[in-house]
Amino acid sequence: MKLYIDKQRYIETSEALDLSLPLSNTEANPKAWYVDTPVFEPVRTEHYIGSIAEGGSVNFRNIFFNPHGHGTHTECLGHITKEVWSVNRVLKEFWFPATLISCAPKQRMHADGTMDYVITEDLLDLPEDCGAALIVRCLPNLGAKKHADYSSTNPPYFDIACVAKILEAGVEHLLIDLPSVDRESDEGKLAFHHAFWQVPEAPNFTRTITELIFVPDEIEDGHYLLNLQVAPFENDAAPSRPVLHKIRKELN
Repeated sequence: MKLYIDKQRYIETSEALDLSLPLSNTEANPKAWYVDTPVFEPVRTEHYIGSIAEGGSVNFRNIFFNPHGHGTHTECLGHITKEVWSVNRVLKEFWFPATLISCAPKQRMHADGTMDYVITEDLLDLPEDCGAALIVRCLPNLGAKKHADYSSTNPPYFDIACVAKILEAGVEHLLIDLPSVDRESDEGKLAFHHAFWQVPEAPNFTRTITELIFVPDEIEDGHYLLNLQVAPFENDAAPSRPVLHKIRKELN
C-alpha cells in the first residue's frame, strides 16, 4: 500500500525496515549495564499454571526485563531527572523525516594508557535537510551487535561536542546502535544526556534517544521516513521498534 507524504512523495508500507532487536529469554539477547538475561516464566498459582506444555489451558507468562539493558528502547529526559517523567507522556508524535549516516568511531588515548572509541563532531556528516530524526550506524557493522553483552566492555560513545552539531541540524530524535551515548564509566556525569536534554538549566521534554538498534548493511545511508513505535510504559524508557521507510517519488 502506498502512503503519500505529499503529491509527489510516498512510502510503500510493505517495505518497512525494522531497526529493533527482539527481546528473548536466551543468552542470544543483547545485554548492557550488568543485567542478567530476561526471564519469561509461566504464572503459577495454587490452582493454575500458565503453560500448555505443563498442562495449562493457555500460555500466560510473566516477563522480567530492563528496558535500558535488554534491547532496543527509547528514553526521554526522565532518565536523568529527579522528577519522574515517562516517555509515554512526552512522546506524542511518531512519524519523522530521518537521516541515516554511518561512521567509524575514532581512537582516543587517555593519560593512564586506556583507550576509548569515540564518535566525534567531525564524523557526523549531516546534510542541511537532516530532518527531525538522526540514525547513526557505527562501523564496522558487525552482526555480533545483535547478541552482545556490553557490560564492562567500554563501548564506543559520543563526544559532548556532537550535541551542538546535532541540535543545530534540527534533530529531536537520536537513534544509535550502542548501549549509550555516554561513556560506560563516566562517574555518573552522563554529559551527553544532560546537554541533549538541557538538564537542569532548560529541560527539553520533546527530544528522545533510542539505543541498541541494529541497522543491517543493506540499508543505505540517506533520507527516510521514520515510524518510531514505542510501548506505552509510564517509565523514563520503554521498549521500542523504530521502522524506516524509503521515500519514493512519483514518476511524471
